[in-house]
Formats: sequence, structure tokens, C-alpha cells
Amino acid sequence: MAEEKLDWISVGHVGDLPEGRVKTVTARTVSICLSHFDGQWAAMDNHCPHQKGPLGEGSIEKGVDGKCWIRCPWHGWDFDPLTGAAPGGHEDTGQTLYPVDIRDGEIFVGLEAAAPHQRTVTDVMAETMVNWGVKRVFGMVGHSNLGLSDALRLQAEAGNIGYIGIRHEGVAAFAASAYGKLTGRPAACLTIAGPGATNLLTGLWDAKVDRAPVLALTGQVQTQVFGPGAFQDIDLKSAFQAVARFSQPVLASSNHAELMSLACKNALVEQDVAHLIFPDDVQTNPSDKPAAKPTGRMGGAVVKPSHTDVESAIEMMQSARRPIVVIGHGAWEARGAIIELAERIGAPVLTTFKGKGLIPDSHPNAAGVLGRSGTPIASWFMNEADLILALGTSFSNHTGINPGKRIIQVDFDRMQLAKFHPVALPVWGEIGEFCRAVGPQVSKNRDADNQMGELAERWQIWRDEKASRMGEETSAGIHSFAIFDALSRVAPEDAIIAVDVGNNTYSFGRYFETKGQRVLMSGYLGSIGFGFPAGMGAWAATQDFDEFRGRKVISISGDGGFGQYPMDLTTAVKHNMDITHVLLHNGELGKISKEQRSGEWPVWQTELHNPSFSAFAKLCGAHGQKVTSSADVEAALQKALDVDGPALVEFMTDAELV
Repeated sequence: MAEEKLDWISVGHVGDLPEGRVKTVTARTVSICLSHFDGQWAAMDNHCPHQKGPLGEGSIEKGVDGKCWIRCPWHGWDFDPLTGAAPGGHEDTGQTLYPVDIRDGEIFVGLEAAAPHQRTVTDVMAETMVNWGVKRVFGMVGHSNLGLSDALRLQAEAGNIGYIGIRHEGVAAFAASAYGKLTGRPAACLTIAGPGATNLLTGLWDAKVDRAPVLALTGQVQTQVFGPGAFQDIDLKSAFQAVARFSQPVLASSNHAELMSLACKNALVEQDVAHLIFPDDVQTNPSDKPAAKPTGRMGGAVVKPSHTDVESAIEMMQSARRPIVVIGHGAWEARGAIIELAERIGAPVLTTFKGKGLIPDSHPNAAGVLGRSGTPIASWFMNEADLILALGTSFSNHTGINPGKRIIQVDFDRMQLAKFHPVALPVWGEIGEFCRAVGPQVSKNRDADNQMGELAERWQIWRDEKASRMGEETSAGIHSFAIFDALSRVAPEDAIIAVDVGNNTYSFGRYFETKGQRVLMSGYLGSIGFGFPAGMGAWAATQDFDEFRGRKVISISGDGGFGQYPMDLTTAVKHNMDITHVLLHNGELGKISKEQRSGEWPVWQTELHNPSFSAFAKLCGAHGQKVTSSADVEAALQKALDVDGPALVEFMTDAELV
């Protein structure tokens, strides 16, 4: 190196490194092994050529001849600190040296002018992700994804993508799943090889079974150690085979832009999980290839029902005296057309639990949630119906749609039609298209019962019963009704509400009266721990899409659910996520205790030893408040909702009052 053309960069003070020691320092982004021995200073490339072991974490060793050697901490390869040469044998590759200058006790290392960034295969793939509309990555940077991470860093610094570094990979997957459920667009999860990758699987299964698009990006060991069982080497393609609709390794010979395009397209079109595996050594391979774009790769998605099916549906609806409409999560985009159709035929609208919020409970046609997490109102109308119009629902056994009734089922996925049992009329088509086709032609049966009058009466009966349940409350804790009754009043109409599983969720389904808020849940998987990470995913969507911007995010869990991933509250604080977390603390896995009693088992191992979660929230830097009286519930909720950032309200509840 010509020293007059070097950039001299400070890497520390002479007092930082005692005689006879080595240390890793960084000049710009160059990793350097700095050594101090026999009154001399030297700097060399920090990476051992064997397996890139960090020489700066090694030691100075003196040979029998008194000569000093830097010894790699991983496998003992030696290098002369002044020449970079190896003593011979298998260490036949010399190391790059950098000049050192000591000025007034400060250590400077000389580097040549920084070379321009060399475009890599992961740059191509990250640019392709952005072109396909991927706006968000949740992940953890680690040793086997550093090349890919740097490509994502460049996109983040350019403002093309948002990155949230999480504390547990399970949170990344749940957050991405909720993001996909809410927006219909994939977010990405980034992990290292081995355990980082496998920690994604629960959240990815949640996305898969609820048909949410997610992009999983996992690091992998170097290709040279594939197969024999190297550190963190597991067969990721096999591990992800069942959960991912698309799963492929990224090889040096791959068409990298096309591979990322296929991953993004599978996530979007199939509304499923797509997975790419990035070997460590392939990530930084240079590439001059262009990124791909979705232009010309996606067709229209509208499926119109057949004329024959439309005519049959009209005839069935007009002849029904007690028709009802049951809507699930898949009907969200068509909710306006559905409500208009229900009004025309005088039909109560029941929702599945996943569909809660599609129609405000204040609407004259709303009948609440059907099933285990539902209301007696919905159950009444299900029992009395002579026709069910099922839209966007999968007929979960938790929902309890009566298969013995006459059913018209509409779905764009032909495999979902009559999947579990025959129905009177399966209709293949988009729900909105179906409603637009039948709406102008259908009318209410002249002999139909006055179900709207019955509906108002049933709501009054249920509201009176709910209020009477407050008489059950004792000193053992707050009744869950008090919490969700208050939340019904103070939650903004456009809030996004992410719920966990357990008794807290059953109570939310029964007692919370929606104003049309969007509700997110772990539907078919029913995974504990979903609630708070899902709130993080929903918050990210409020930053990425104008249609969600400015909307309040509320997450709900029990103490068991929040205890799954509590440290990611610090992630919410770091990013100032505007999330209000409602935590029902009863000191046990209450739903499991209930199931043990129902099955006539002894209650065993469901008690929990918890901290003060409100105090924990404060330690993390969030707003935290503990509530022990029903009289204080509404004020505490309103105070937390008014916080511009993460807030947690801990309600001490009675596990018996669900």
C-alpha cells in the first residue's frame, strides 16, 4: 500500500490492548486483528483462511525459537503478525497486512480508499422483493445470513423496505402472519440457519392454515459443509416441506431474480408460505443481473359465479322464511355487499369468530358470533333458520354451522366448497361478485318471519344477562365482562384488534360488542402467544399502507399467552409501536384448568408463577398499569389508549368468570 494514499482510521487507544494480546477492531467495515507484542503493533485481516475464524479472538503464541505467532482460536492455524505468512504445512495462505501508526497514544490503521459496493446475488433478490411489493421484514441478523442482511440493509436505508429486529424468531413469524391476514400482502421473516429457522415453524403454520401470505428467508451453512452434519446444518428444505407451498435453496447457479419472483408469486397467488434457503457463501457472490418485476406475471383474480348457480340461489333465498347469512374471515373485502344483500332479504348476519367485526354489532341485521366463542343470539337464529347463506367460512367445528340445514355456500376456492359435507348449493365464485349478481334480482319472501324484530329482542335479552353476570364478581378478581364491556365503549371504531387464545379470547368473543373493528386471531392453529406479536405485525401494516395508517392497534392476551414472548415488548418500545396490550392476569392457564374439570380430570400443572406485568412493562420503557377493581377498568383502558406508543394494562381477573 502506498501510505500517502491511505485513509488513516482510528481503531482505539494504546491502553486498550495490553502487551501480548490480540483484539478484533473495525476500520470502516473492515474486520482487523490488531496485535501488541514485544513492544510492536501489527494489523492483519481478521479472517483465518481456513473457515474464517476470528483471529482477533485468538492469542499470541511464542514458538521454541522465541518467534511470535497469532493463533486462530478455532483450529489453531498460525500466522506471523508482521508478515502474515504461515509457518508452513497446511497453513499455506498468507494474510493481508495493514500499516499501523501510533499518534499521541491513538492507534490508526491505514486502508485504501473504500471500493464501491459490489452488487451481489442477494442485492438482486432484495431488489426483486421490493419490486413485488414486499414492504416489511421481521427478523434476526446472525452469522449465516449476514450477506442477505446487508442487502436488506441497503434497501432499508434507501427507504424501500422496513425492518424490525425481533428478540425471538417465533415473533417474526406470528407478526408476518398477522400482517398477511390484515393486508393480503406478504411480509418477510429473516433468520439464521438451524434453530433460527426452526423457530419460525409455528408461526408459519398459523399463516398456512389461515391462508396468509408470508415470505420466509432462512440462512444456511456454507455449501462446502452441507450434509455431513456440520454445526447448525439441518435439512431445511425437508423441515419446511410441509408448511411451505414453495421452498427452494438459493444456489450459485440459480436464476436469482426468477427464484425470488416465484417465491413472491406463490405467497401472493396461493396466499401461503414461500421459503428460500440462503447458503452463507452464496449470499455474497457478485452479480450483474437485473432485478425482476411483477409486470406481466399476475392475471386478474375475479371468479364470477355461473348463471345457473345465481338463478338457483335467488330461488332458494326468495322461498326461505327464515334465511340467515353466516360470514367468515374470507368475506372481509365483500362485507358491504353482503350487508346490503342481508338487508334486502331480511336476514340476520352471524359471523364466525375469525369474522368478528365484519358487521358492527349495532347494525340491525347483526346477530353476533356463532360457536364456542359466540353469543346465544347467533345460536338461536342458527337453530331456527330454514336457509343458510355461508360466505367466506370454512365450516370449522368450533363455529358450529348446522350441516342439516339447507345451505348455499360461496367460495372462490373450489376445494373449500362442501369440503366436510354436502351442501344444497355449492357456488364457485368471488363473494362480492355473487352478491352483485343476486342482489338486484332477489327480494324478501312475503311470508317471511319478522326476524329483525326477534333480533332486537334477543340482543336485549343477552345484554341484560351480560350485565347481570357482574353480580357474580367477588374479591377473587375482576369479571372479564367488565373488561370487554368497557373496551366496547372506548376502543376506536377503526381499531385493529389482535387476540390470543384461551379464556380471555372466549370472553372477548362473547362480551366485546364490535363497532366494525378488524379482528386478527390464530384461527385454525389456535396458537398461544399469537396476540402480542400479531399486534406488532398489525402496527407495521399501519406504517406501510395508507388504508391502515393512523389506526390504533389493540392486542389482547392472558398471562399464559403474553408469557410466551414477553421480551419483544422491548422491540415495541424500541420502535415506539402504538400498541395497547390488554392483559388478563388470573395466575393460571385457565382454559386448560376448565378442560381438565370438564373431562373429569384433576386440575394439574396449570398454575403460573408470574411477575407484575405492569411493572415489567415500565422496566421495558412502556406504559404499565395494574387494575384490581372493576370501577377502574374503563379509565385505565382510556389512559392506555391515549398513550402514543406501547402500553400494557394488567387486569387482575377471576379465572372462574369467563
